[in-house]
Amino acid sequence: MKIGLIKERKTPPDRRVVLTPDHCVEAMRLFPGIEFKIEPSDIRIFSDDAYREKGLEVTDDLSDCDVLLGVKEVPIEFLIPNKKYFFFSHTIKKQPYNRKLLQAIIAQDIELYDHETLVDEQGSRLIGFGRYAGIVGAYNCFRAIGLRDGHFTLPQAKDLPDYEALKRELSQIVLPPLKIVLTGSGKVAHGAVEILQHLQIKQVTVNEFLHGSWNGAVFCWIDVLDYNKRKDGRVIDKYDFYQHPEAYESDFMRFAQVADTFIAGHFYGTGAPMFFTKDQARQQDFTINMIADISCDIHLPIPSTIRPSTIADPFYGYDPVTESETTFDAPRAITVMAVDNLPCELPKDASEEFGKIFIKNILPAFFNNDAEKILERALITRGGALTVRYSYLEDYVKKV
Repeated sequence: MKIGLIKERKTPPDRRVVLTPDHCVEAMRLFPGIEFKIEPSDIRIFSDDAYREKGLEVTDDLSDCDVLLGVKEVPIEFLIPNKKYFFFSHTIKKQPYNRKLLQAIIAQDIELYDHETLVDEQGSRLIGFGRYAGIVGAYNCFRAIGLRDGHFTLPQAKDLPDYEALKRELSQIVLPPLKIVLTGSGKVAHGAVEILQHLQIKQVTVNEFLHGSWNGAVFCWIDVLDYNKRKDGRVIDKYDFYQHPEAYESDFMRFAQVADTFIAGHFYGTGAPMFFTKDQARQQDFTINMIADISCDIHLPIPSTIRPSTIADPFYGYDPVTESETTFDAPRAITVMAVDNLPCELPKDASEEFGKIFIKNILPAFFNNDAEKILERALITRGGALTVRYSYLEDYVKKV
């Protein structure tokens, strides 16, 4: 099997890679039938020479590769027909901006495997950059607070060499007595918790958070049944919430009336309640003034997230009175951090972790006849059509 690592061509540039030079060597050791070809790239965090030094071929010609691995979407003009591709296509939620990409993939008889669709039998994702989204998102949260309030100055994560350097920067700051609420239970939230723990921020229970007082910073890590409640008053379990989100309403305001900082690391499912409304954000008892929206679902479920921000310009303000954008440090604004490609700021660490997981969880499926059906579940297109599992995208790809 010949695998090609493709050049990332999406703008803004993404320096990450699926497999580092060391990963390629490890893969060839574990699976002797593998060969690699590396498409040249002047932006990749690992240089072309780093691959050459490991004896790997760097070439513009990937036409004889069986599988092509990338991180972000491949521009339509660079697709190679009749190939197997792995990348984040951002199509499975019917994202309008990538409809033409999926149409082209089908027209060119490409087999598309989206990293996001690589799941186990229970539907849990097997691979992703979530941990580093959480790490960088939490870091950016504190960087915004420091800049806005004049407490301290942190450099941008993208200007630091690695995660260890990021932690060293955080070790030099002194936080004000913040009250932080964190949502989510997956890799994103766990990544954010790494930063909170590194800063030695005290974790408190829901009851303590809502009713206690402290001299220093504290955080409360809440799950779906902490910030949602059934409309009929029954208490069941979180799986009931996942299956019947329409039966629930938000209970987040009790946190919004005591917290000043909200780190959003949750997954938002269709039909789930909004955390708060625009009207609630205008109320005097709404105390949150900093929202690090790592999940970055525009307008829903956090109405102050009115657009994604960028690595170059990561912060903006939301004025709850005018319901419009303002500067991130405007007096009555909610400061918003909504960068939607956070792991790009730590490309070396993110790539090293991603590749390690890819070799462990995904690569064996190519050599064991896909015994656990990982590839079968992930395959979106084949034979110039959508697979049955993704037939719900039919109306999406037929639109002009």
